[in-house]
Amino acid sequence: MQGKTVLVTGGARRVGAAIVRRLHAAGANVVIHCHASLYDALALRAELNEKRPDSACTVQADLLEISTLPRVVEEAVKQFGHLDALVNNASTFYPTPLDSMSEQQWNDLLGTNLKAPLFLAQAAAPELRRRHGCIVNIVDIHADFPMHGHLLYNIAKTGLAGLTRALAQELAPQIRVNGIAPGVNLWPENEDWKDEEQRRKIIAHTLLKREGTPEDIARTVQFLIADAPYITGQIIAVDGGRSINL
Repeated sequence: MQGKTVLVTGGARRVGAAIVRRLHAAGANVVIHCHASLYDALALRAELNEKRPDSACTVQADLLEISTLPRVVEEAVKQFGHLDALVNNASTFYPTPLDSMSEQQWNDLLGTNLKAPLFLAQAAAPELRRRHGCIVNIVDIHADFPMHGHLLYNIAKTGLAGLTRALAQELAPQIRVNGIAPGVNLWPENEDWKDEEQRRKIIAHTLLKREGTPEDIARTVQFLIADAPYITGQIIAVDGGRSINL
């Protein structure tokens, strides 16, 4: 990762922050994208720059505003001179049952989880081609195994899985494109997921009988960027075996 520059969307908190810290520790320069979490992004930038000066920067943008996405890429290149990898991590997640879902929820969930990764890839493609770089999309095991009551999220992540494979074909041979499908690596923050009994039942379906961590995702992102030159168009489940034991 020495000398590489990586842009991570939603990089200020949770899994995104774990990815940023892991890649930075391996020697990469990191561009921390955020929207509402500017305070967290600035704190993370300060933490990393204290360890290695001028190695981290932030860029704030609403990924639903497609016209701003080229600027996100441009700021990354302006800061470090080049861009080697894009990690599409930013996501929105909440229930959308069929009988109560709305068009606004469609625009939000499909926009963040599918539309933004597509148009960010479009914006980054010229620079990534020049650098023979790569894209890593954070998908979800529920792209293949839909989660009840989360219709629009399921659709969005299924689309992102398809986009990963289609981009791999579209951008070959200069750019590799892969995905990671997390399982129980970090519980959602909303109230629906705070029931301990529900959590135990979900963990029981993992073959390893335990939760994963954001670091498990971050480690796999690093692998796909730095140590997988002959892997493209693949989606790796990092789920403790849950997706084959549902």
